[in-house]
Amino acid sequence: MCTTHALSVASAKSPFEKTTIERRALRPNDILIDIKFSGICHSDIHNAYDEWGGGMFPMVPGHEIAGIVESVGSAVTKFVVGDRVGVGCFVDSCGECEYCLKGEEQFCTKGYVGTYNSIDYDGNPTYGGYSQKIVVTERFVVRIPDSIELDVASPLLCAGITTYSPLKHWNAGPGKKVAVVGMGGLGHLAVQYAHAMGAEVTVLSQSMNKKDEAHELGADHYFATSDKATFKELANRFDLILNTVAANLDVDAYLSLLRVDGTLVNVGAPAEPDKYHVFSLIMQRRSIAGSLVGGIRETQEMLDFSAQHSIAPKIELIRADQVDEAYQRVLDSDVRYRFVIDMSTL
Repeated sequence: MCTTHALSVASAKSPFEKTTIERRALRPNDILIDIKFSGICHSDIHNAYDEWGGGMFPMVPGHEIAGIVESVGSAVTKFVVGDRVGVGCFVDSCGECEYCLKGEEQFCTKGYVGTYNSIDYDGNPTYGGYSQKIVVTERFVVRIPDSIELDVASPLLCAGITTYSPLKHWNAGPGKKVAVVGMGGLGHLAVQYAHAMGAEVTVLSQSMNKKDEAHELGADHYFATSDKATFKELANRFDLILNTVAANLDVDAYLSLLRVDGTLVNVGAPAEPDKYHVFSLIMQRRSIAGSLVGGIRETQEMLDFSAQHSIAPKIELIRADQVDEAYQRVLDSDVRYRFVIDMSTL
């Protein structure tokens, strides 16, 4: 067993406290990672506040983990001590079902094991990246390219793959018009990926405050959704709309912006159900879809693509004692664009 320091919440919405947790002893296929940085994802807040239900407390959040291999099990072949590595949203799956065999472990029919707030196949709760060390089986560890700094890499392990995967799946590329709803932690990465894939990119944000930054990241157009004229001007415009916000939208209004056969893909996850009229779909053969994250193979592909195209999140590095404040600032939309915890400060 390995004892390590961590940040945990004892119950929903309680403040973070420094504690110690136990990591399992290395199995033959395990890797012990010295965590250097852990990103803060909005889903961490949803879980820590138990807004989605099913919260397991005490909870150690964090599934945007970047660090260095400290030791490896006897059967590990892909990594050696000193390698720069990352861990994302899950740490195990059955490895045998049709989806695992396709490299889409996120759809494992047995149910993947989440990096935190989950129960592993041995019946033990999982604890995430707001800690100094983690033990993960080799199959769920990815390599961070040398050109990406570890602090910058950590948000890619969730925010990066969450936006890269649907853009690739719905064929964002040359000749496609893609809109990104929200210019936040997810949205500012989606703009970069869609641009690098060759699509014509439009940002739909509540205000014009981030227009210059959006263009710097690769957006071709920028519109404020607070201006109702925007929806008339952009009617029937887009092949794909990627909704990155965690708040409920006027779904019918956004569906009106899609062309025939266009798709509205949701990666943000509001706590309350959305509503829409079916005629917004059937008159133009439009679709509403959702996307989770990518599998391990695609996550590695995303990291390599990010390195190749110099794609990186804009981050604000914080200390371990600033996490409660950071959560509130995320809720207040007061971050550009992703908080990352320096775990050496724990």
